[in-house]
Amino acid sequence: MVESISKLKTGVARLSVLSNSFLIILKLVTGLISGSVSIISEAIHSSMDLLAAIIAYFSVKVSDNPPDSRHPYGHGKVENISGVLEAILIFIAAGWIIFEAIKRLLEGSPDLEILWAGFGVMVVSGVINIVVSRRLYKIARETGSVALEADALHLKTDVYTSLGVAAGLGLILITGIKWLDSAAAIGVAFLILWESYRLLRKAFTPLLDESWPDGEVEELKEFLNDLGVNYHDLRTRTSGNYLFIDLHISIPGGESVESSHNYCDMIEGELTRKYRNLNVTIHVEPL
Repeated sequence: MVESISKLKTGVARLSVLSNSFLIILKLVTGLISGSVSIISEAIHSSMDLLAAIIAYFSVKVSDNPPDSRHPYGHGKVENISGVLEAILIFIAAGWIIFEAIKRLLEGSPDLEILWAGFGVMVVSGVINIVVSRRLYKIARETGSVALEADALHLKTDVYTSLGVAAGLGLILITGIKWLDSAAAIGVAFLILWESYRLLRKAFTPLLDESWPDGEVEELKEFLNDLGVNYHDLRTRTSGNYLFIDLHISIPGGESVESSHNYCDMIEGELTRKYRNLNVTIHVEPL
């Protein structure tokens, strides 16, 4: 089962690498021929997406390695590190795009005659990224992979930016106002900056062992209450696609060690049936 999940994750990560490689070549060639800074900015964005996809590919392979003597809690945080790196790459890409857009405003805009090709490339790019990002999101939800979710977020933003650039190029073709190309590129950059902030927050906080979101913690408490568990000092954290729960439970002081152990096994079994990739630590105290 673990091996099949790992193959599923690496397979969809490989698909992201291949699709980004194709789109980079398509956008870069079209951007250089047309001279459109918004298309070139999209090629830069896709280059960062490719690097992010490669990072995601290797991180999901490493994160699924079993715990060892040096990493007794597993390798799940590799995915969080991957997400942080991806967010930084996106931030750099946004800065470069803004620089190129301002430069183009000062130097001049592309020729209208060859913008139709750029318009078509942006539409094709948007369609491809819709298909791949949906697949990434699906597998990310099924496996709880932070790295794949980050990669899907990249491509989802790429969909919006590609269609935004296509809209900008379309307006240039209709109105003849050439500075709209640079304006579209700057709009792309700000969308990318927002993406990098969201991704950085999501990927970084688990590195600080932040607890689960409030809603998920409340759901866990309700589940424990339904089991009739007398608990306190409940702690939660995540590590990549792995979940961790620590709690203290109180049981009658006269219970035997064997009885207490069986009770803890029951609680752990119910929790692991509810949550995938869960590690539970229970401390028993006399009531």
